[in-house]
Amino acid sequence: MLSPSSHKTLQKRLLAWFDENQRDLPWRKNKTPYRIWISEIMLQQTQVATVIDYYLRFMKQFPTVKKLAAADEAEVLKLWEGLGYYRRARQLHAAARLVVENHKGKFPETFDDVLALPGIGRYTAGAILSISKDQQWPILEGNTIRLFARLMEMKADPKTGPNQKALWEFSESLLPKKRCGDFNQALMEVGNQVCTPKRPKCLICPIHDLCPTAIKGLQEQIPAASKKMKYEDLHEAVLLVRRKNKFLIRQCGPGERWENLWDFPRFEIETKIPKRTKPQGEKLTVVLEQLTGNLEAMTGLKASLVATDIRIKHAVTRFRITLDCFVTESVTGRLKKMPGETQWVSLSQIAELPMSMTGRKIADQMGELG
Repeated sequence: MLSPSSHKTLQKRLLAWFDENQRDLPWRKNKTPYRIWISEIMLQQTQVATVIDYYLRFMKQFPTVKKLAAADEAEVLKLWEGLGYYRRARQLHAAARLVVENHKGKFPETFDDVLALPGIGRYTAGAILSISKDQQWPILEGNTIRLFARLMEMKADPKTGPNQKALWEFSESLLPKKRCGDFNQALMEVGNQVCTPKRPKCLICPIHDLCPTAIKGLQEQIPAASKKMKYEDLHEAVLLVRRKNKFLIRQCGPGERWENLWDFPRFEIETKIPKRTKPQGEKLTVVLEQLTGNLEAMTGLKASLVATDIRIKHAVTRFRITLDCFVTESVTGRLKKMPGETQWVSLSQIAELPMSMTGRKIADQMGELG
């Protein structure tokens, strides 16, 4: 465990390292609570390199919390498209409206008021206020959990309840009286750039001689690995239902995987189809019968379906999904009322709508289907 007498040495070295090595990131310029808030929400479960362009576009469109609050949710979701975890965007939008309603459009600057906003937890509230206002709040996220676990020589899983409590207390004990925001950023930056999960760069770490894990050579054992997520395999089909030059899309309803985003009709299928160029055989026949029946039950439309070569594999929450794409050769019948809003749209109209991640990937390949 790092001794309290070493805290000042650690603070001084980390701040000096940060001054010399910090990355040039757009949210580190003009560090207002609003700008830091947007960056922190985007950075949740998303890599920095991915976030930069999204952040710049988002801030150009919504430079103030009032602009964000006044926007339609569809506009917010469209700018968020591709970042995933869309609940973040919906909560961001809801929080902006609460800031306008309850704080006259000024982002709050007290911990309890920030914590009360949708989508903001203890870490995010502390990060916003320490980085933008230099308030003394500890932080704990993936990079700092790893760094602190090594500084504490914590051999057990750091994500368990008691260890989380100990890590928060340790984080709070390290805070300097000044430059708390820079110090917290330094912790995250060292964790991300130096104290990496595998093969950490201990020789260039500014605090390696203060770290018992590095001194004892236990970097590959600490922190202990958490239990891996057990994924459930799913096989789904997405249907491109085409009439003339328009395709049927629907808006996902409350509680669905991509709530309020647009998507093509899709169904879970029980029969796994082997990867193929031009699939044939009994398995495909069974799937086609199932899908045409599902489509008619959902939409009232009768269609002749054929398989395409488009297959997408992705993971959502606890599911590992294989998604196959089918297109209609002919469509008859009258579209009945479906759950959620439905539209017949052209490819150019699809480009303007906020879509699910896989829906967008498929839309981008539709020009190749003829």
